[in-house]
Parts: sequence; structure tokens; C-alpha cells
Amino acid sequence: MKKIVKSLFFSAFAFALTLPSFSQKLTNAENTLAADLKKVIRDYPHQFAHLRGNMIEETPQTASYECTLELPGAETSSITKYSAKKENIYSWQAIMLTTESFDEAKKKFRSLYSQLNNLTVKMDYGETFYLKGKYAVPVEEKNFTSAVFSFQDADQLTYKMKVEVSMQYELLEWKVRLLVYDHERDDAEQGEQVE
Repeated sequence: MKKIVKSLFFSAFAFALTLPSFSQKLTNAENTLAADLKKVIRDYPHQFAHLRGNMIEETPQTASYECTLELPGAETSSITKYSAKKENIYSWQAIMLTTESFDEAKKKFRSLYSQLNNLTVKMDYGETFYLKGKYAVPVEEKNFTSAVFSFQDADQLTYKMKVEVSMQYELLEWKVRLLVYDHERDDAEQGEQVE
């Protein structure tokens, strides 16, 4: 009996020691994701030039490139150049999860939103901004949900930049993505102001 109690005690003790390590790993992964996403955001004014790798595919309207930064937890990441009359427009995206489970995708969507909302980003040229976005509750009947973040008090270099976490049902699977892209508001478009 003493051996069983002793064995249980040591098992419980060993388990208790691993809990802080496990939660610390989760926190470290979240910190690494935030730090790497800040690198992506800082390279936005440079059209992601420091992160663009080899060309993957080219069409008359677009060119897709590998992203040289490996974002923690990302299945894939890429940079796309869109040809435009005035200047080329670039976007960055990472697929963070592909799953058949709506609940798993919803959980990942919420986690990414929480990591991005109020994220502080200090740009290379010294300005500091805070990402602000409104949470949208995913509903399984809707095949698409997104939370779009923008910088409060954006400057001339960042006023068109949007950061987005999206959840979309495609070909019997849910995909959760992170995106950084240009978006110039159309004159007739009404957007919600986040205070």
C-alpha cells in the first residue's frame, strides 16, 4: 500500500512540475507568433521585400512568392503581388489551420484574434501603433468570418494597411488565415469606426 501511495505521490508531483512548463511553451509560442507578425507588419511599407523568396507562380495579374519567414504554427505562408495601373500592390498571408472541425477552427480564430487585438507594433522608422479590431463570432452556417484590424492613428505609410484573421469553409475544410494587405476605402464604403 505504501508503494502505491508513494508512486501516486511522485506521479502527481511530476505532473505538477510539467504544468508550468507546458503553459510557458504556449505563452512562448504566442510571443513568437506576435514577434514574427510584427516583422511582417514592419516590412509592409517595403512591400515585403525583405521577406520575399522565390517566385511560386506568375499570371498576367499576379505573382506569388514564398515567404522566407517561418511563422510559428503556420502551415504555409506566401506573398502575392497584384499588378495595378499606378503601382504594384502586395499582400501577405499565412494559413494557420486547416481542419474539418468547425469548433477547432473557431477556437483557433479566437486565439489569433486575442493575440492580435491591442498588439503594439513599433515601426522601423520609430512610430508606434496599436492594432484594433472588432471580434466577429463565427457561425457554422456562414462559410466566412473575419476580424479586420487597423492601426489607430495610422500615418502616411500605414493608413491603407489592414491585418486580418479569417475563417473560411473551402472544399469541406475550414481554413484559418492571417493576412496583411493594402485596402483603400471606397468613397461609398461605410466602415465601422473602432474607438
